[in-house]
Amino acid sequence: MYQFLKNLDRRWIFLSMLLAVAIPILSRIVFPEVVSKQAKMVFDAVESLPEGSNILLSYDFDPASEGELLPMAQAFTRHCSVKGHKQYYMALWPLGSPMVDKSLDTIRSEYPDLEYGIDYMKFDYKAGGEAVIRMITTDLRGMFPLDSQGVSLDEIPMTKNIKNIQDMDLIINVSAGDPGTKQWVQFASTPFGITTVSGCTGVQAPQMYPYIPKQLAGVLGAIKAAAEYEAAIDESYPEIAANPKAQEAKRRMGPQLVAHGLMVGLIIIGNCIYYVGRKRGDV
Repeated sequence: MYQFLKNLDRRWIFLSMLLAVAIPILSRIVFPEVVSKQAKMVFDAVESLPEGSNILLSYDFDPASEGELLPMAQAFTRHCSVKGHKQYYMALWPLGSPMVDKSLDTIRSEYPDLEYGIDYMKFDYKAGGEAVIRMITTDLRGMFPLDSQGVSLDEIPMTKNIKNIQDMDLIINVSAGDPGTKQWVQFASTPFGITTVSGCTGVQAPQMYPYIPKQLAGVLGAIKAAAEYEAAIDESYPEIAANPKAQEAKRRMGPQLVAHGLMVGLIIIGNCIYYVGRKRGDV
């Protein structure tokens, strides 16, 4: 066995990694997730609000981070929709606007009873990054006199009485970088005390943890945390748990789990071969 493993063609290892990724994808395997403390904090921030609360969702990411962030963005949309919250969508990134449209499509297809302008709406993209946040914290209409469809905010039922984002009960930011969560913390959460949660990429998450729990009520870091958030939602809402489209983050964890397990196994085998070889004098 030692000689067999020592002389094993590396192409078999490449093939095994291909299968470890491909089989879970093709079979759509979904492994159970244990809800972490961070995911539970984010879930509770949305869940604890009374029905009809105002929630601002800012999608500050683009297609480059879609694979990591869109599943958690969609989970936020489903959670807010099933709770009956008022959803106000915007984006600080120019390509964040099409990401918002995907969530609006989810609302239209899965929650047809919700009406645009009454239950949800979208602000058009405006350049400026942190300057946009600074403006809308005091004067929403100064930056967004119209919604994304060109309708005056005074004519939209859910924005008639909204003066600025201090009227929001929660800010949800899905962020891939700058501008993103850091700017929302600096110019909205901290100075005005607006409860804020973040969903961000894995590399950005460590920068956000120091803001918990004062400036941020919770952080979802990468696809793993998105899967945990989906699991938390599934525990409370069987109708969402029964929706295959609502399990995307958990489904994407399948290939990662199997591939990582294979990598650990290969590392262990490689070390065993090394130590046996050294004992035999082959190294």
